[in-house]
Amino acid sequence: MKINYIMKRAVLASAVLAATAAWLVPTSIASAAGPTLVVYSAQGYDKAAVDAFNATHPGFAVTLNDNSTGPLLQQIQAEGHNPKWGVLWVDGATAFAALDRQGLLAKHIVPKVSFNAVGRANIPADGSFVPTGLTATGALVYDSAQISKSQLPKTWAQLSATKYKGMLGMNDPTQSGPTYPMIAGIMDFLGHYTKGSTAASVRDGEAFLTKLKANGLVINATNGPTLGAIQSHAIKMAIIQSSAGYGQELSASPSIRVTYLKPAIALPGVVGIDGLMPKNVRAEAQKFVDWLLSRAGQHAMQTGDPQGDSLFWPVLNGEKPANKVIPPLSSVPMLTINPYVWGPLENSVNSWFTNNINNG
Repeated sequence: MKINYIMKRAVLASAVLAATAAWLVPTSIASAAGPTLVVYSAQGYDKAAVDAFNATHPGFAVTLNDNSTGPLLQQIQAEGHNPKWGVLWVDGATAFAALDRQGLLAKHIVPKVSFNAVGRANIPADGSFVPTGLTATGALVYDSAQISKSQLPKTWAQLSATKYKGMLGMNDPTQSGPTYPMIAGIMDFLGHYTKGSTAASVRDGEAFLTKLKANGLVINATNGPTLGAIQSHAIKMAIIQSSAGYGQELSASPSIRVTYLKPAIALPGVVGIDGLMPKNVRAEAQKFVDWLLSRAGQHAMQTGDPQGDSLFWPVLNGEKPANKVIPPLSSVPMLTINPYVWGPLENSVNSWFTNNINNG
């Protein structure tokens, strides 16, 4: 009788284990298939790139959280040390330098590919982020039907002249990823920053932006509304991202043109990996980063948003811009800022901008 009781208990235990195993099957299958990698991105070609990657890399899924850069960075900060993102892919290295200083980025993720000089110049010493392409921020986009090229300012200082009162627009740096690097570049250039304290450069930049505000500067959230203001003749020109201007020129606005003040500010498209994710997720993230710098990845980037973000200068040897509307990079006066100097100042500068330019 005792033996039968033991056998019955054993059978019952087996049934419980079987039921438990059956309940766990979906999780086990998901683990066997690989982790889900979430890409936070503000690139116009991000969906095309993710779709192309998923189509050729079975075994794990890449999902996309697409938004403007500002909201994505706010989301990352809110998540803190309990992140949901695996990869961040936006324009501008300053945000990545700040994240690196916080210990949130994986190190040494740079693929072994042939970067050109521009690409090499935008790789940090610890390899915590990687350039995937280059545009310029602070490009002067204008409507040639409203103002001729000969009438345009040639330098940043000339931009605040009273003859341009009410003609100029720009984006909000808390929403538009390219805008804070532009402001940092203005501060760097006008303040003659070389090394050491940034205080004087920040003050010079704030004084310049205050002049623009007094001269009727129009602020919109992102490229779309700013370009719309040019089309509606609310403004005649704007300092925004080069690819947005070239895209508008190629689409419905043939009178839109792009030129450059001296200098424009180099704006790398940048990708980084969340260093707090589990090892298996970081490994899959590395596969995605490696693929972005492959020929297939570059093709997806250059075709995914042909009248927008795809209009960039490549950072790899052997790659060419997607469209002839993009001039040779050598013809564009370009300033490359140090993201580790300016990245940590982003929150304070943006707060000043909100309080004194947006709401001032």
